[in-house]
This record gives sequence, C-alpha cells and structure tokens, in this order.
Amino acid sequence: MNKTFFCILFLIITSYIASVFAQDLPDATEIIRRADAHIRGNTSIAEMTMQVVKLDWSREISMKAWSKGDKFGLILITAPARDKGTTFLLRDKEVWNWVPTIERVIKMPPSMMLQSWMGSDFTNDDLVKESSTVKDYTHKLTGDSTVGGRECYVIELIPKPDAAVVWGKVRTWITKKDYLQLRGEFFDEDGALVNIMVLSDIKMMGGRLLPTRFEMIPVDKPKQKTVLIYNSLIFDQPIEDGFFSEQNMKRVR
Repeated sequence: MNKTFFCILFLIITSYIASVFAQDLPDATEIIRRADAHIRGNTSIAEMTMQVVKLDWSREISMKAWSKGDKFGLILITAPARDKGTTFLLRDKEVWNWVPTIERVIKMPPSMMLQSWMGSDFTNDDLVKESSTVKDYTHKLTGDSTVGGRECYVIELIPKPDAAVVWGKVRTWITKKDYLQLRGEFFDEDGALVNIMVLSDIKMMGGRLLPTRFEMIPVDKPKQKTVLIYNSLIFDQPIEDGFFSEQNMKRVR
C-alpha cells in the first residue's frame, strides 16, 4: 500500500513540475513571433551589401532599406552605377519596382515572388517579405539542436491553405536564449530542399544582438551562394506611412 501511495505521489509531483515548465515554454508560433519582432522592430533603417558569387563571376550590390511593421518596406539600390536608383516597394502585400533607366514603375505579380532578386540566390519574396512567417504559416516545434554552440528550437513552418507564399515548407533554427534565427531550410511544393540559409557574425547592431551575415546557398549549386551583410541598422525611428509610396520610390536617396 505504501509503495503504491508513493508511486502515485511521485507521478503527481512530476506531472505538476512538467506542467509548470510547459507553461514557461513558449509554443512554436510564439517563438516565431518573438524572433520576427526581434529582427524587425517597429521600424528599421538599414544599409547592406550583397555579394553574389557564381562559378565564373561575382558582383556586389549596395543598398538601403526601410521597413515599418510587416506591411511596409522600401529598398533602394545605391551601387553599382548601372542599377543605382532602382527601388522596390512593399505596401499592404503589393510589390512595385521602379526602374530609372526606363522610367517605369512595374507592379510585380505574385508569380514573380519566387524569381531571383537582382540575380541573387534570394527570391523577390525573401527580400521584400511579401509573405509573413507569423501570419501565413502554421508552426510546429519539431525538436532541439545546437548551431554555433547556441541551443536552438527547430520549428517547421507549413503554409496556410489560403496563403500566397512561395515555399511548400520552411524549417528554421531559432536560439532559445535570444530568439535569433541561425539557419533556414526552404522546400518546394514537392518537399524537395531548394535553399539553405546560414546566419552568422552575431554582434550588437541598433542596440540589439543580431546575426549580421546571411548566406543563401542553393542545394543543387553548392559552389554558388549569395551573402547579405548588414553594415548598419537603426530600429524604431519614426517613419510616416506616406514614405512608402510610389511617388517616393522615384525620389528617395
């Protein structure tokens, strides 16, 4: 009788402890939300360099980027000279491209979101963020792992049925301590792995600890990659909604 009593008591205590820890552990969607908020801020202003490395050539692109929440984004190409002044605008899920050489604003249809951005291994969706990792996917915590000596959650993202997204599945590694994304894997609709993104060079930028180097590597072209480097980043500086307009695409500097 005493043995049975203590076994039951042990089970009750361990179940209670497990429930307490479960309450402290955020669910997969909350982890994704915290990671997204950490790197996005209310607003952000960034200067970046992108290096596109192919087998027989390479090129470097410099740019400025402004964002406000998940509805507004503007990217300005500042170099090289032939692309200088080109802009990309995200506003309420719609994307436009201003091409100064032909003086035209082109609205980009959803079918173009999977296409290469500026000849890189990033897609148009990766850079202008038409889709939202928080709102457009369901999230499942699939395990734990270690990346660069940092303990991470491993989370699988599956697009919602009505979401206009380019990937059939995404798998991401997010640190348990600071909610930093350190790795991403992108799959097509047939479940085949297409791209691997590796994030590194973690440092303080804009008052936050962040990865500042993003490498996108196509699985079928392992000797090819695109490296995106943050040179500066400012968070939460006020930006009016009107800044993100077709008119401003043509005059922003």
